[in-house]
Amino acid sequence: MLSLAGTRLRDFVNKRWIGALNLLANRAREHKVEVFDAMVADINALGIDHVLCTGDITNVALPSEFEFARGRFDRLDFGAADATIIPGNHDAYVHAGVPLFADYFGDNFACDPGWEWPDRDPWPTVRVRGDVAIVGVTTSLETPWFTAWGRLGAKQIGRLAQVLDDDRLAGTFKLVAIHHPPVGPKAEHDRHGLKDHRQFCRVVASAGADLVVHGHEHLDMRNELRGRNGTRIPVHGIQSATYAGLRRKHRAHYRVYTLGPGVLTHELRAWNPDAGRFESASARSST
Repeated sequence: MLSLAGTRLRDFVNKRWIGALNLLANRAREHKVEVFDAMVADINALGIDHVLCTGDITNVALPSEFEFARGRFDRLDFGAADATIIPGNHDAYVHAGVPLFADYFGDNFACDPGWEWPDRDPWPTVRVRGDVAIVGVTTSLETPWFTAWGRLGAKQIGRLAQVLDDDRLAGTFKLVAIHHPPVGPKAEHDRHGLKDHRQFCRVVASAGADLVVHGHEHLDMRNELRGRNGTRIPVHGIQSATYAGLRRKHRAHYRVYTLGPGVLTHELRAWNPDAGRFESASARSST
């Protein structure tokens, strides 16, 4: 979400100038805050239990953008304990973005008590809500100009395996949240993909998960991972929650999941520009 309040010209004397050009040419015209506000109102009206955001809450990681986005998320009826937010590559657009994300949204990805890591590294985060375990990882880091790839790194991948194998999660529905898509041709893209997608997929397949959700591509993406004992793990991506441009396949959507052991149903909610609200687009289910 764009806010230039208090921004100085010198804030763009780095990689941000590339993003600023993109903002002027495309994003500022196509992405609308009122769409996000309508989504929040829809979520509040539906009485949803928990919100999960897979990143890119800013454009070029300006402090004003993080502050503005925090104010928007604070309009949800519940607090940070029930709004899990992980960073996207835009939130790490420059090196300063990583600590800024933690300053403004640290309580939205903090591990539950008893799941903290001894070195105080927050990733992977583990948040157990009833019989659903939300495991969030970060793939976001500053990358060279004209690139947007992600990486988990060996330590985080090792800890992800440890979490998914933990006996405390036995019997729960394990949902893994990641920003970059881990499967498909988008994952393998040299400049925009996930560098260690194969390692991630091996861990999730061997340790076990019930659902993987991601962002990054701003599209309704549906893939699968082969899991243990011949099981199939759904991998879902979704559109941006602020897009109101002319490209219909990019138009703002979000998913409403009903989750539990052995159960996965989801409904698509889509932005209707004529009505100025989100409405049901389709319902799909699997077990």
